[in-house]
Amino acid sequence: MKSYAVIGLGRFGSALARQLCKLGAEVLALDVKGDYVQQIANDVTHAVVGDAQDKEVLRALGVRNLDCAVIAIGDNLAASVLITMNLKELGVPYIVCKAHDETHRKVLEKLGVDRVVIPEHEYAQRLARTLNSHNVLDYIELSEDFGILDVPAPKSWIGKSLRELNVRAKLGVTIIAVENGGKTNVSPTADYAVGEGDTLVMLGDNVALEKVQKL
Repeated sequence: MKSYAVIGLGRFGSALARQLCKLGAEVLALDVKGDYVQQIANDVTHAVVGDAQDKEVLRALGVRNLDCAVIAIGDNLAASVLITMNLKELGVPYIVCKAHDETHRKVLEKLGVDRVVIPEHEYAQRLARTLNSHNVLDYIELSEDFGILDVPAPKSWIGKSLRELNVRAKLGVTIIAVENGGKTNVSPTADYAVGEGDTLVMLGDNVALEKVQKL
């Protein structure tokens, strides 16, 4: 079981903390506002009122023993910087930080944050990809270069096996799952024949996924 600290329980932080718990993780939720902590207390492993800008507070909570810390305070650069420095000094192995804009992102990256997210930008990019192609149902960005794409099975593929289609060689993508009628076939075999109503879940680099969108 992975363990996380989520620091800052606004809309982004509280939603993230709850979702991590639903996925089976151990979550320590921390905020200076007692009402925020109270609202999430029943949905996470531990909910604590405290100021993460105080290194001793973080030390007492044992954050150094967690797998990851997420700083969800995106509108206060000074607080994000200080909390990042505290977490670094305490030896937290992986730090994710929410940023307000690109300037905020650059500062945090210079401090050695492992991943900086701007939720609004990331959601906008994901939505744009979905809207820009009539046959894309969903897109999940894994990195700047790779993603996962959900697309309805092209008509020309229906009735053909994955071996016949050979999409890895022809398109550079891997079909990692097939969804149909609420059921998911994870890692379908090469003999699987694509059927009516199938949604194909594909993994690949962005260049390859763009080819898929044009089918």
